[in-house]
Amino acid sequence: MKIVADIDVPFLEGVFEPYAEVIYKKGTEISHDDLADADVLIVRTRTRCDAALLEGTKVSMVATATIGMDHIDLDYCREHGIEVTNAAGCNAGGVMQYVFSALYGVAARKGIKIDGGTFGVIGAGNVGEKVAKMAEHLGFNVLRCDPPRAAKEGPEGFCSLEHLLENSQIVTLHVPLDETTRGMANEDFFTLMQPGAIFINSARGEVVDEQALITTSPKFGAIIIDTWNNEPDVNEELIDLVDIATPHIAGYSFQGKQNGTTMTVKSVAARFGIDELRNFQAVDDLPDHGPVLLDLKGKNQGEIAAVFQYNYPIFTDDFRFRMEPEKFEKLRTEYQYRREIYYVE
Repeated sequence: MKIVADIDVPFLEGVFEPYAEVIYKKGTEISHDDLADADVLIVRTRTRCDAALLEGTKVSMVATATIGMDHIDLDYCREHGIEVTNAAGCNAGGVMQYVFSALYGVAARKGIKIDGGTFGVIGAGNVGEKVAKMAEHLGFNVLRCDPPRAAKEGPEGFCSLEHLLENSQIVTLHVPLDETTRGMANEDFFTLMQPGAIFINSARGEVVDEQALITTSPKFGAIIIDTWNNEPDVNEELIDLVDIATPHIAGYSFQGKQNGTTMTVKSVAARFGIDELRNFQAVDDLPDHGPVLLDLKGKNQGEIAAVFQYNYPIFTDDFRFRMEPEKFEKLRTEYQYRREIYYVE
């Protein structure tokens, strides 16, 4: 058995070696020749898995240690009998932490009152629902827009996109990137939003029409962007306009990375009958890397902002990115994973 894996998937080295030949390469450097006699390809978002890469190889499984799958040609894989797995929800806690550290941080910096506001979550899947639950815990009125969930579960608890945009002080995107969501945040979308609203995108860059966001940016109270069009060649004009800019690291927590690798290893073990790895758990034995439990009950906006900034000083990430946006990939690869936060119910 042979596995080709992105060298930047954390906690993976040494796991499969007792059972397979494992080749590690940078995700952007994995080639067709590398896969000629490989059975499994383990990737992150930087490897485009399509016919050009996979045609004529032995690969029967592509496992991505990420929640997104827009870098994988799913139709091609389906037609050629290649199993595809992802790590759904692995980074939900990290993204939730990012959203609230950014939100309370920018509100404190700009003097925006958000207590008791209406919080619009577009895409209430694993990540979006975690964000929505925290928002409710903090006393926000939460609106959820998720047509697939509404179709499956019934309309109660969900609203239309138009209603959400017109009635939310805070709008955050948590949708996958596909043909139904590409460019959904366009000029019409931003025009519907309230003047002074806060816009957050930590989903996928191409969900946003960046030129439309630049054009309508004067109406917003704040803009927070973690994901960009054409990564790593990001729009520096947009960086200069937004209040918080980070290099696609919203989900970069210890726990999120452990979850992603754990789910990936288990999926490969199940496919190829590696019984010893069916209950694998990626671990980091360093005691200061565990999650942090927060008690936010009874705290006012300023106190909550201080707690979030203490546990994740997001403006450090913003500063480092603004200083060297051309080092987008380096900043991601060398990112010091942060500890996730949990909260007392």
